[in-house]
Formats: sequence, structure tokens, C-alpha cells
Amino acid sequence: MAVRVEQPALRKAPAVVASWRSLALTILALVALAYGWKVTRIDPYQLVAGLPNMRHIVVGLLQPDLATQATETTGLSVPLQIAAGPGGAVSSPDGKLKLEPASVQPGEDFTITASGLQPNTPARLYLVDASNYARLIYGRDDTLMTGADGSFKLTFSMPSSFAPGAYALRADVIRPTGQWSVSETLQLSLEKIVETIFLALMGTIFGVVLSVPLSFLAARNLMTGSRLGSLVYVLTRTFFNLTRSIEVMIVAVIMAVVVGIGPFAGVMALVIHSIGALGKLYSEAIESIDPGPIEAITATGANRLQVVLFAVLPQVIPQFISFTLYRWDINVRMSTIIGFVGGGGIGYLLIQYINLLQWNQAGTVIWLIAIVVAVMDYASAVLRERVV
Repeated sequence: MAVRVEQPALRKAPAVVASWRSLALTILALVALAYGWKVTRIDPYQLVAGLPNMRHIVVGLLQPDLATQATETTGLSVPLQIAAGPGGAVSSPDGKLKLEPASVQPGEDFTITASGLQPNTPARLYLVDASNYARLIYGRDDTLMTGADGSFKLTFSMPSSFAPGAYALRADVIRPTGQWSVSETLQLSLEKIVETIFLALMGTIFGVVLSVPLSFLAARNLMTGSRLGSLVYVLTRTFFNLTRSIEVMIVAVIMAVVVGIGPFAGVMALVIHSIGALGKLYSEAIESIDPGPIEAITATGANRLQVVLFAVLPQVIPQFISFTLYRWDINVRMSTIIGFVGGGGIGYLLIQYINLLQWNQAGTVIWLIAIVVAVMDYASAVLRERVV
């Protein structure tokens, strides 16, 4: 009877312990989630409130700047004073553009009236300073259009970012006159994407040349027969881990300081990162080979070099080719972003468009990157299938 009384107690204890353990883990997970929410400052309301601001970005990205049409620009100009006291109306010499008042304070409203222009045509307003530098103040993305009678009237506030002084208000009316042609943005993007592809190619080639011989020194089955071999194995593995663990963007920043901003810095960053990644893959491929051929060739009295050439290489070449093609595919994707930090390629162009808020031009670059990466991925898969 004593045994029968004790058995249920022994069976219930693990269940109680398991339930308490599950409860503790659940509480710990909830605490971690709450702390992570606080540290990362997650604010769903801020996300919802900011979504309307994404509209012009999304529209720009979905309307890439691919083609352009020859245009004829008609420019009209009138003088404008900022913070120079009261002033009356002023008109251009031909009377087509009128400004009232001609002197305003920052933040004050003024009215622009134009007539006798090309009907249903986009117009843009610029403020030109004394050095002849023109800054767009209204009409971005063709938000200003002339009417059916070739006129427009607009009232808005003078931006507060302009310093007091003498300016000229210029209205440019842009009328298309010729055939469509490839845009300057697309031409420049095509040049940079070609540079990006070869940047990745050179980074992969030099990475392979340097990582192949080192990978044999990092193979346990080839190097652990002596103390010196074991030491070389550990040092080489450590080198691979170090070069592979540093993010390629960080390496690109360092290389841009060493060799200057440009594609050469990007090539060096890809080479350093590729050595660590490919060296690890190559060495693991060597470690997984069949030891039979090695033992057979070693039994014939072959030296270490002959064993590698005739017993190891024939087994690992297909995997080496597969890893190399896969790495080139990765480097193409990496080379599109290292330009953000001065590594050359199309990323350098993309970050400029983003900083200037030119979303149509940025959309051209992004779509081109997506197409090239998809094509390279497909081509790499086909090559691996046929070669390996």
C-alpha cells in the first residue's frame, strides 16, 4: 500500500515542475517583449499617421524616369524684394507675368498672375538670387498647370527659408515639342549598373584567387596531422571568421578612406568579405570528401601536393564552381548597396536621388536593380545546373 500511495506523488511532481517552468518562461518572454517594445520605441500610431506622407514616394517609385520628350521652355521673370518694406504690383516687360505685391516678408502671401501662355501646359516657379541660383518654390511634379486660355493665378506664402534681399521670380512654362527619347536618368543608371556588375565580378574573381589556396590550409582532414599543421589550421580558420564576420558596408567605408571613394573601394570590400565566406565554404567542402582516394594515393608514396592535385581537387571542383557562382550572385546584390558609403556602382547614384527626394529617378534605379538581380539569379542557377 505504501508503494501505491507514493507513486501518484512521484508522478504529479514532474507535472507541477513543468507547469511552473512553462509559466516562468512565459513571464520571461512577456518581460522581454515589453522591454523590447520600449527600447525600440515602437509606435503604431506614428506609423499610421506617417502613411499619407508615403503617397508621393510610392507614386514616384511606380513612375520611373525612363523616357523624356524634347521641350521648349518659355521663361518669364519679374523682380521681387524680400523684407524690403511695402511695394505695389510689378509686371514682366511683355505683361504676361504679374506679381503683387513686389515686396513681401517671409511668410506673407503674394499673388502671381500669368496670361497669354501655352494652354494646358505645366509651369514651375523659381526664386533666383543675386548669384543667379534658381530654387524651385512651386510646381514640383507638374502641380501647376496653365488653363485652357493659357493663364494661371496662384496665391501662396513666401517660404521663410529665404534671406532678405533682391530676387527675381521666374515662371517657366514647359511645352513638349519633339519625340520621346531615353531619359538621362536611365542612361546614367545603365552605365552604373554595368559598373556594378563588373564590380561584383572583379570582387568575386580576386576573392576566389585568394580563398582557394587558403581553404586547403583551413581543412581539418588535411592539416591536423602535426602541431604545425594544426596551428596553421586554427590561424586560417580564425582569419576566415574575422573577414566574414565584418559587415561588407563597414569594410567599404574603411576601403573608401584607404583608396578613396569609387568602385575600387567597393571591389576591395567585396574581396575581403568574399575571402572569408568562400574560404569557409571551400574548406568545408574539402573536409567532406571521400578519404579513400587520399589513402590510395598516399600509399603510392605521393607527396602532399600530389595528394591535393590528384585526390582532393577532382572531388571538390564541382562544389567550388557552385559556391563561386553563388557568391557572384551575392556580390551583385551587395554591390548595389555599398555605393551608399562610397563604394561606387549604382548604389552611389541611388543614394543621391534619395537625398534629393527625386523619387522618379530613384524608382528608375530601384527597378533596374531588381531586374538585373533577378536576371543574374536566373543565370547563376542555370550555370550551376549545367556546370555542376
